[in-house]
Amino acid sequence: MYIVNLDLEGVLFPEIWIGVAEKTGIEALRLTTRDVADYDELMQHRLNIFEEQKLTLTDVQKVIDTLEPLPGAVEFLDWLRDCCQVMILSDTFVEFAKPVMKQLKMPTIMCHSLKTDKNNAILSHHIRIDNAKRRAIEAFRSLNFQTIAVGDSFNDVGMLETADHGIFFCPPDEISSQYPDFPVTKNYQELRSAISMIINAED
Repeated sequence: MYIVNLDLEGVLFPEIWIGVAEKTGIEALRLTTRDVADYDELMQHRLNIFEEQKLTLTDVQKVIDTLEPLPGAVEFLDWLRDCCQVMILSDTFVEFAKPVMKQLKMPTIMCHSLKTDKNNAILSHHIRIDNAKRRAIEAFRSLNFQTIAVGDSFNDVGMLETADHGIFFCPPDEISSQYPDFPVTKNYQELRSAISMIINAED
């Protein structure tokens, strides 16, 4: 049985931090895992800005409320759930993900969490487990699942390398050129075709 593991932002949903950057006008918040490979370094950068600018979790959630899934994402997920088990593996946070999952018809997601104070200021981020995406794939394979992983950023490479099949979805050229072994899909139709080819080859 196949389980398809999808990154969230950039694959199904817009980059939340870019949305926050556009809303606040703080260009430094535009950095994502497409730009910075070290996730802890990236998050500390973000939290430092939040402290300096007196931004809170509420500010981020207001931005999320204005965002919608990428065009075609919901229909792609509907198709995928008809043929496979589906898991969202993301480095986002539970506090961000709840409204997003409702828009995507509540797929299962594994992600991290935030610590806030009584004023909803973000104090720190809590990583559920190091290398969470890669280790999730390892766990699924240990349960005799065939695994497909789909991502677009540096923080997805570990799960793509660990899965039986890794696929890039709309990655920056800088990333895909560093990892040429992974096929690149540029839209949901190409992604559907790539997944179907893998599954049908096993029939």
